[in-house]
Order: sequence, then structure tokens, then C-alpha cells
Amino acid sequence: MERPRERLTRLGARALSDAELLAVLLGTGRAGEDVASLAARLVRSCGGLWGLARMSAAELSRLRGVGPAKATRLVAAFEAGSRALVPPVVPPQALSNSEMVFDRYGRPLMSSRVERFWVISVDAKNRVRAKHEVARGGRVACQVDPAEIFRLLISESASGAIFVHNHPSGDPAPSPQDLELTRRLVAAGSLLDIRVLDHLIVGGGRYTSLRDAGLWPSTSMNSET
Repeated sequence: MERPRERLTRLGARALSDAELLAVLLGTGRAGEDVASLAARLVRSCGGLWGLARMSAAELSRLRGVGPAKATRLVAAFEAGSRALVPPVVPPQALSNSEMVFDRYGRPLMSSRVERFWVISVDAKNRVRAKHEVARGGRVACQVDPAEIFRLLISESASGAIFVHNHPSGDPAPSPQDLELTRRLVAAGSLLDIRVLDHLIVGGGRYTSLRDAGLWPSTSMNSET
């Protein structure tokens, strides 16, 4: 039988199953269990590569057949894969659509096991000035303070802002709380003359742009306090 490493060389990584890719990373099995069987068991019991990528080295090392050496190798591989999705630093470029925002700022959040809320400040031409993490919570929610966000934006003389946060559950659908928070942020931005351009929610390899999805607060809502 052709081994996963040989299949990767012959067919490329995309031709391999999740278990085969994991087998290549693990390298070896354990007494009484070859690497292919070990990888298949881990994929089944841990929620696939998605679940394994969200485990710490300590958690991975406690899995039967993994141990510290394999655990650190897996953590390094998952982190390298996450970083590879982030484009290299380039001169300031205008963020013209939600896909650009997702590629640059949404993808790095997808592997987070807790909810995190990022603020991207932009200038008058929608070029990025800075990125800030303003809240970090648990697996379900994090507390976001609009006053803190706009103090930060004012201190940077930002002309606008884009908000990005993740749902560790993997479902990027906005919750009622997400919609209410967006309404408050848009209203505050309107009062302070800081444009709120979009709010992206990422999870499970996908994203929802509230503006693209037609869930953006209306002009009448923007005037509410």
C-alpha cells in the first residue's frame, strides 16, 4: 500500500485526506498502531484537523500515541499554516471590499479557540493605519466597550474603522448581540464623524460581512443613542 508521504510526493498535498496529512506530520506510529491508524483515530476522536489545530501542545501530548515531540511538531505545523494565510507586509493599501478584509485580518482569527475582537483603523482613503485587539473572551463571547474603541480611534486621528471578530464555534452567522453592538458602534461613529465601514464575523473558514449581508444599521438607526 502506498504511504501518505509517497502519495503527497506523487499527487500533491491536496490529494491527501485529513488523516493522511496528519500521518505525514506525525511521522511514526506507536507500538501496535501504525501511523496511518493513529492519524485516522485522532481525526475521528478530536473533531478533525479543525479540532486538533485548536489544542495546545500540552493537550496534544496527552493524547494516546502523540507525546511531547509529536505535539510540538503539530502545533508548529498548524501555526505555520495559519501564518501562511496572512499576506506579507506591503505598503498601505486601501481595503476596498470585505474579501480583502477577510484575507488580511479574518483568516488569522479562525484558529483562535476564544472569541477576539479586532479594530482596524483606516485613513480617509481606507488605507490601514493600525490593528488593535480590544477584547478577548471565552469560547462564547467577549465584552466590547464602544467608548474604549472610539477613544482609541480618536487618539489615532482615524477617519474610519472596520471591526472583525471570530466565533470559535465555527458558525459566522451574527448573533442578536452582534447586531446590537454593530448598531451602537455605527451610531457612535456617526456622532463622532468616524466612518464605520464594516463588521466581519469569521468562523469555520467562512465569514459574514454585515454590510454585504444587508444587515447594516439604517440611517435612521444611526441617529439613535
